[in-house]
Amino acid sequence: MSKVRILYVSQEINPFLPESEISHISRHLPQAIHEKGKEIHVFMPRYGKINERRHQLHEVIRLSGMNLIINDTDHPLIIKVASIPSARMQVYFIDNEEYFKRKSVLVDEKGKLHADSDERSIFFVRGVLETVKKLGWTPDVIHCHGWMTSLLPLYVKEMYNEDPHFADTKVVYSAYNKGFEGSLNAKMSDKVAFDGINKDSLAVISDPTFENLNKLAIAHSDAVVLSGESVSDELRAWSTSKDIPTLEHKNVATIANEMSAFYDSVVEGKPILIEE
Repeated sequence: MSKVRILYVSQEINPFLPESEISHISRHLPQAIHEKGKEIHVFMPRYGKINERRHQLHEVIRLSGMNLIINDTDHPLIIKVASIPSARMQVYFIDNEEYFKRKSVLVDEKGKLHADSDERSIFFVRGVLETVKKLGWTPDVIHCHGWMTSLLPLYVKEMYNEDPHFADTKVVYSAYNKGFEGSLNAKMSDKVAFDGINKDSLAVISDPTFENLNKLAIAHSDAVVLSGESVSDELRAWSTSKDIPTLEHKNVATIANEMSAFYDSVVEGKPILIEE
């Protein structure tokens, strides 16, 4: 039997960004899963705050050069890569001068979300999927971490569902409590619909709040991970209402064992609830 292939897509990974629940799990889980015999690729955005010299990022010329149309405007896609030597793990970075040049991550110096956060998210998830196609690599499972990845399950299920790279791919979404106040751009659903996504599928993000973006991701995923006790009751109830196989993850130290078995069950088409 060939190795199970896992694509990790995260909004933040340590050591490129400071330690947080998401960045810690996104750093250590892929390594542990690789050590358990699975094949991995890892992607995150190339925020301007990331020190390219310190982390030795360099452009992958053979993967760069595509343009993605976001809201009827062309945006060049640049792909960079860096290694985490202690983990023997490569991380691919989705980059674009307009969306990711600013010296920040998710919010500006005043703590406010960037006005184009919706388009940054669209560009990021589409950039990942197009780059994976260019790599010629077919993931069995895509594991998404953080609200910046919340559109990816929808795109896989509706825009890329007939693409041979993703036709049989399962999507796992990890919901965290790290979110934002207020809403993203009110026209976000129109911008996503521009890519050919059915507007009925976007009803839940008519108001693109943090909770609603997570609901959208959960609704289009094959399985869900609720990370920590601080995930809201609203999202827990939403996941239960969708009857989606769910892993309750509370202990970072044990997540690798839990997830390895969870991936196998998802790939086999018989997801199970794994108790700690």
